[in-house]
Amino acid sequence: MTRIDRTFQRLSKEGKKAFVAYIMAGDPSPEISAELLCGLPAAGVDIIELGLPFTDPMADGLTIQRAGQRALAAGMTLKKTLDMARHFRKIDQETPIVFMGYYNPIYSHGVEKFLKDAKDAGIDGLIIVDLPPEEDEELCIPAQVAGLNFIRLATPTTDNLRLITVLTNTSGFVYYVSITGITGSEEAQSDDVEPEVARIKAGTDLPVVVGFGINTPDAAKKIASIADGAVVGSAIIKELSRGKSVAEVLEFVASLAEGVHDA
Repeated sequence: MTRIDRTFQRLSKEGKKAFVAYIMAGDPSPEISAELLCGLPAAGVDIIELGLPFTDPMADGLTIQRAGQRALAAGMTLKKTLDMARHFRKIDQETPIVFMGYYNPIYSHGVEKFLKDAKDAGIDGLIIVDLPPEEDEELCIPAQVAGLNFIRLATPTTDNLRLITVLTNTSGFVYYVSITGITGSEEAQSDDVEPEVARIKAGTDLPVVVGFGINTPDAAKKIASIADGAVVGSAIIKELSRGKSVAEVLEFVASLAEGVHDA
């Protein structure tokens, strides 16, 4: 079992849903980002999504795009992101970390080397949004052989036939994108999400976690009540981009976590 599997098993026994928080590695600086990363578990985060800065983030809205630009301008690289994860593992051996990003930096690093480095750094899973199932031999299958979960996205436009393909070789959990669009562009609606979560769960035993368009503790609670967990990213990054301290951002994160865990 991976850390992700153990986390969902523990939460199920506790009668809780999973709170997944996304931050961009290196935003607004490597130092502040590392401090925020290390503070997330104590704020109630069950699974951490750590964004890999990239110049062309096609699935992301302006908030995350700008976070990536700030991180790159501050000198953040894939190697430094791996180092950040290694530092985190010195103080936390339990909280899962999922790298979320795009394939180009991994390809440039070298797939075999990346998987070894990621495993050594304590990474538990990958969400690579621009690699479709047709490219599973490229990264998905080697990642699973290396002991990393490969988490796939399903969307409102994923029909039943395509869903079968999406669920093949997926592990850890399924990430349901609650809106048709980019991150942070509109608010998730629980009435629309609920039947889609049920449709996905009819085809897999994996947990289904919902992300995109969740901005408040109340919204997080509503979405978590109909899924196995909720992801918040853009709302956290907005707090950081407004110049709030790490402590203030973590206070906001804790309020989101409370909403999810109360679901």
